[in-house]
Amino acid sequence: MSRLVIVSNRVSVPEKAGAAPAGGLAVALQAALEEHGGIWMGWSGKSSGAKAPGPLDMRNHGKITYALTDLTKTDVEEYYHGFANRVLWPICHYRLDLAEYGRKEMAGYFRVNRFFAERLAPLLKEDDIIWVHDYHLIPLASELRQMGVKNKIGFFLHIPWPPADVLFAMPVHEQIMRGLSQYDLVGFQTDFDLDNFGGGLVREGIGERLEGGKFSTYGRTFKGGAYSIAIETQPFAEFARKAASNSMVRKARQSVEGRDLIIGVDRLDYSKGITQRIDAFETFVTLNPNYQNKVTYLQITPKSRSEVPEYEQMQRTVAEQAGRVNGALGTVDWVPIRYVNRSIARPLLAGLYRLAKIGLVTPLRDGMNLVAKEYVAAQDPDDPGVLVLSRFAGAARELTGALLVNPYDIEGTAHAIARGLTMSLDERKQRWEKMMDHLVKYDINRWCEDFLKDLTAEDVEETAG
Repeated sequence: MSRLVIVSNRVSVPEKAGAAPAGGLAVALQAALEEHGGIWMGWSGKSSGAKAPGPLDMRNHGKITYALTDLTKTDVEEYYHGFANRVLWPICHYRLDLAEYGRKEMAGYFRVNRFFAERLAPLLKEDDIIWVHDYHLIPLASELRQMGVKNKIGFFLHIPWPPADVLFAMPVHEQIMRGLSQYDLVGFQTDFDLDNFGGGLVREGIGERLEGGKFSTYGRTFKGGAYSIAIETQPFAEFARKAASNSMVRKARQSVEGRDLIIGVDRLDYSKGITQRIDAFETFVTLNPNYQNKVTYLQITPKSRSEVPEYEQMQRTVAEQAGRVNGALGTVDWVPIRYVNRSIARPLLAGLYRLAKIGLVTPLRDGMNLVAKEYVAAQDPDDPGVLVLSRFAGAARELTGALLVNPYDIEGTAHAIARGLTMSLDERKQRWEKMMDHLVKYDINRWCEDFLKDLTAEDVEETAG
């Protein structure tokens, strides 16, 4: 059986042999690697400063070899903070106004991908299956092909793929599209993302859609597909059930003092719609004064990319906004918004999901959003909460039992919160069961298996031009 080689910007290395990784993606990829045997390569998260990085840090855990590389300070600034997160990230999230393109950063992005390829190529065997993850590493297959690597290489994009008018505003869009053409299978989160990709090829006259989900462009034929990423549904549901008795969850329940709990959990990012969500909560309480002192909104937002100025500014903006609303609506014995600006341990988070009457997941644009799926999986089947979900999250394509909202429509979101809090038990159960059945069938292992099955299918083959 072929080995599996996974390449991602960061690597989830277990602290000790046999230890379970924290997140669902890491669980699935680790399980796939254990089954096939193989390598997981990526950035260590460390900088070597001005000097060239040392040799790969190789760590063996069972059948998995973790291969970690440092990057220079310049590489981190240009590849990661620069082009990846100040050009590709905003453009893929439809935020042209925030994209800051610079040729130096673009050159750094392609240079680091070449560096990754140079470090990976000597580790490869002829029949290895290579699976590359996310926007940081789009050119990796192209670099490997130039080195003569003929292995099957798949790519999965974890964030949205924008329509042509947005993508082609990026000066190096052709190099990015050409880079994707060097894969044998390109996977997107939703059919909308896949359509945006195919539509861009056709519209620019640089490619065409073929039968069987294939594309032809830049002298190559390759396959594209939608593979909605998932969670470890049943284990997480059991995790949440047990977490309900966690001492910290009990303290949280007591501190809410019988009020209905609304929860939002997001990394601090402008794509998550946090400021609009706070506005919607304020509008909800203003329009429904009977809920004053009867509801608590808990927003958990760990810091993110604080080295990037836009994120540092956003951190201040969200904190000030939460403070303003608390000052306007709060009373001596009621703080309407509890804003937590740090990570929460997973057992506590699962218990808080289960405790919350409303899961408020309202990104302005999101590839999938696993918080929405975790919230559903964490619910008590006998008394489930209600998911209020942005129609611009990839999860909205699957979780049809949610109350879908337009996060830019502040009053509309406020009305959805009110509807969720007054929804009958029968309707809540019906909506939850529909979503839970889907999540059980399409869990993280199914996602992983479906992608690898399509990547290794006989009809996925390279066509040279």
